[in-house]
Amino acid sequence: MSQIVTVANQKGGVGKTTTVINLASGLAIVGKKTLIVDLDPQSNASTGLGVDYKNRKHTIYDCLIQDLDINKAIYKTLVPDLDIVAANMDLAAAEIELTSVNGKEYILKNVLSKITGKYDYIIIDSPPSLGLLTLNGLVACHEVLIPMQCEFFALEGLSHLLKTIELVKRKLNTSLKIKAIVLTMHDRRNGLTATVEQDVRNHLSTLVYNTVIPRNVKLSEAPSYGKPGVIYDFKSTGAMAYINLVKEFLNKN
Repeated sequence: MSQIVTVANQKGGVGKTTTVINLASGLAIVGKKTLIVDLDPQSNASTGLGVDYKNRKHTIYDCLIQDLDINKAIYKTLVPDLDIVAANMDLAAAEIELTSVNGKEYILKNVLSKITGKYDYIIIDSPPSLGLLTLNGLVACHEVLIPMQCEFFALEGLSHLLKTIELVKRKLNTSLKIKAIVLTMHDRRNGLTATVEQDVRNHLSTLVYNTVIPRNVKLSEAPSYGKPGVIYDFKSTGAMAYINLVKEFLNKN
């Protein structure tokens, strides 16, 4: 059985896709066969791993809307043992097109059932919203990983997300668990960062990973080269943080 993890946060700009790319790449580097499912219409995970836009003949949209075999939408990346189900802007229409479909919350789960066991890990990159696509990601997964930016408004957003996860668990996916919360864009020189971190750790304790992801230029540069940060500059502070995150992710399993 593949372990399916959805990376979710309805707030944009929190390092969600960066976390997906680097966590999945790190898992693949240590020998875990890993698949990313790009469920975000912005398709940044696909671009960030070098899947050229014009070469995306089949995408997750085709799997969700046209019942395409997911194996036809899987692309190899430059990282051995790391594949990706690509996305493009067509996915933005899926929210509307799926509205009237019976069992619309379970479509992604049914799509992924065709490849369960083919990978050690399936990492889903959800869009920055709490719409139908994110809901499908939460229903299809076993665990949720939440990247959270160290700023005041992120605390309010986290509260909403936790309530949504609890609702999904009660109504649609009784086995759903929170894997962890990952603090991102961490700046130790900023007093607010330390305050937010302490608040989150005080309230959520062991749910919060010890590893924090710092603000790092190399992590921002890497997608423009179609590479994950852990390969683009593995000695950078950002890459080293994600390497530590992979270790903690595996240890917590």
